[in-house]
Amino acid sequence: MTGFAVGAEQPPIRSERENFRIEVVAAGLEHPWSVAFLPDGRYLVMERPGRLRVIDADGRLDPRPVAGIPAVSARGQGGLLDVVLHPGFAGNGWVYLSYAGAGEGGVGTEVLRGRWVSDRAGNRLVDVQVIYRQWPKSDGGVHFGSRLVFDRAGLLHVTQGDRGEMARAQRLDDLAGKLVRLHDDGGIPADNPWRGVAGARPEIFSVGHRSMQGAALHPVTGELWTHEHGPQGGDEINVARIGRNYGWPVITFGVNYGIGTKIGVGTQREGLEQPLHQWTPSIAPSGMAFYTGDRFPGWRGNLFVGALKFQMLVRLELDGERVVREERLLTGREGRIRDVRQGPDGLLYLLTDASNGKLLRLVPVSTP
Repeated sequence: MTGFAVGAEQPPIRSERENFRIEVVAAGLEHPWSVAFLPDGRYLVMERPGRLRVIDADGRLDPRPVAGIPAVSARGQGGLLDVVLHPGFAGNGWVYLSYAGAGEGGVGTEVLRGRWVSDRAGNRLVDVQVIYRQWPKSDGGVHFGSRLVFDRAGLLHVTQGDRGEMARAQRLDDLAGKLVRLHDDGGIPADNPWRGVAGARPEIFSVGHRSMQGAALHPVTGELWTHEHGPQGGDEINVARIGRNYGWPVITFGVNYGIGTKIGVGTQREGLEQPLHQWTPSIAPSGMAFYTGDRFPGWRGNLFVGALKFQMLVRLELDGERVVREERLLTGREGRIRDVRQGPDGLLYLLTDASNGKLLRLVPVSTP
């Protein structure tokens, strides 16, 4: 860990394509999991224990959490998970949150939306509506996911996990271990692949996922790319396509924890998707962003993935849907990287998952 203070300038870091330094935008965040950018230059940051925080453009953290956030189940990997703005936020003010919500039978991934209000009385969400609940709920504190991504048609994709009960990922009457797709109000799109199929959940877009903690739209194709945790090995990047089965737990490149025994039938089976890229040993990926800005021209078109294990930022060079080069940055330097986003200023932003977590940004440096 560097220990640099907020506002302190660090020495340049050299990478293969660009040189940069890290700026600490804000610190004092309790296990921050996601960041969104308000049009007025402020940042919304989710703290996993259940608070949505506001950081102003100068890095000042508002001591008052955003009001109107309901209680969440903050245990294990559960809590507040992701925050995104509606594509039409400037006109409608909708903010979307995913979180671990308690209910009959236990806990599961849920999504709500609320309208953003910021005035002299403070920051708050009003007209709060729960638009999605994972069903059935279950005990346990792992594999909630979750990332929220709007596609170019304005449909909302919600990544999830199998809740630590692997067989659920293949069941069509169960929402665990699925990528779901919704209208912005929680309605079901007419072309969802299992809509109208007896016994199947109509929200499902794709099946066979273990725990997806990263998702981003490809800047050219508009397709959704996701990544997910494998067990002991077999972390995956996939292109999410409608009606596809991504294999968990029938196929995986990972093995059972501790004992190293095979899971399922091996690494491939007819009719099940192969990952675009996989990591063995695991890196524990979290957060993902394509870089499309002008501030780092040498990184344009690259895919960036945060990693909890090895505490690093992974840069992937792509040739279509093929990873042709991987560079590992910041290994062991800043702690566990939980989220990765490109800001409206063309810079890369990171969140560190710690009891004193930080919002960081990568700034280009011209080095002779």
